[in-house]
Amino acid sequence: MLALLRQLKASFDRWWSEFTLQTKLMVLATLVVSLMTTGLTFWAVNSIQQDARMNDNRFGRDLGLLLANNVAPLLAEEDVSEVAKFSYRFYNNTSSVRYIIYADEDGEIFLGVPFSRPEVQNSLTIERRITLPEDFRQNADLPMVRQHKTPDGEVTDVFVPLIHEGKYLGVLAIGINPNAIVVTSSHITRDVTIAVFVAIWAMVILGAVINALTITRPLKELSEGVKNIAAGNFKQRIDLPFGGELGELIGSFNEMGDRLERYDAQNIEELTAEKAKLETLVTTIADGAVLVDANLQILLANRTARRLLNWGDRDVIGQSILPSLPFALRKELNQPLLTMVQENQESHAQALAIAPPSLPTPALNPH
Repeated sequence: MLALLRQLKASFDRWWSEFTLQTKLMVLATLVVSLMTTGLTFWAVNSIQQDARMNDNRFGRDLGLLLANNVAPLLAEEDVSEVAKFSYRFYNNTSSVRYIIYADEDGEIFLGVPFSRPEVQNSLTIERRITLPEDFRQNADLPMVRQHKTPDGEVTDVFVPLIHEGKYLGVLAIGINPNAIVVTSSHITRDVTIAVFVAIWAMVILGAVINALTITRPLKELSEGVKNIAAGNFKQRIDLPFGGELGELIGSFNEMGDRLERYDAQNIEELTAEKAKLETLVTTIADGAVLVDANLQILLANRTARRLLNWGDRDVIGQSILPSLPFALRKELNQPLLTMVQENQESHAQALAIAPPSLPTPALNPH
């Protein structure tokens, strides 16, 4: 058994260690709130039950005093039949009364409603008596109240002394049915307490699930948006109706996209303008001129270069310059071009001036 408990504890520790600090604090806070709320609920239901029981005691005491004041004169005259008639009427008209019992000075029962003493006495008759505290007569002016449990619920027993003109005539015992509120509250105290505890945890778990489902979509949209921005798609925007911090985050992302799109458009305009300048410059050069990038791919070539290199109208833009050169020229320029690229790795483009065949070696000008 001890080994099983240790194994369960180790499993719980491993499971608990997987949660983040924020989750642990949330669980502990929920536990504290649920315990406090459950305790307050238990206290409130018990208070209702105690108040209802006290009201039962007061009602039984008042009912017993009322009945005793009405039957005491009749008992003083020893008119038991009239006492029985009055008691039956009282019993039938008061639904909360369980029983009414009369006993003499010695505690022997002589009348009971809805049961009474048998008319025929014999040796088999069991004597029925009420056993009261010894100081009951000394405190005869105060009714005694107690409760006892029955299959139908708790019954309040009220013992009222029967006194007429200062003479102690006996005792009246009246049983009061339990208040429906008391019975109900005593049965539902545990159920309500458990229901409140479970309801709090259910609301917290449901709230966490709804919150997770609500946040998952915008987070996914943000992740996709960041990937598109990183890939160069500066037109990416997120259109989700969220407020608070999440809404501010979405707004900041869209603002970032707007700025990047403006910067990209501005850069494209600048590059286009620079390209136009280079085209104009290369075109106006009298000698043959070829503009290549850092990878020796042809960017521009004027008419003189096309004529000297026999390119004609062939589309060589974007192709590597070495395979496009004549064999003799390629053999002569191969190493110089590679050396120039290595020495000017930070340059974006290189200018190659091609002289007519009558002139000596072509010139390589970094640009």
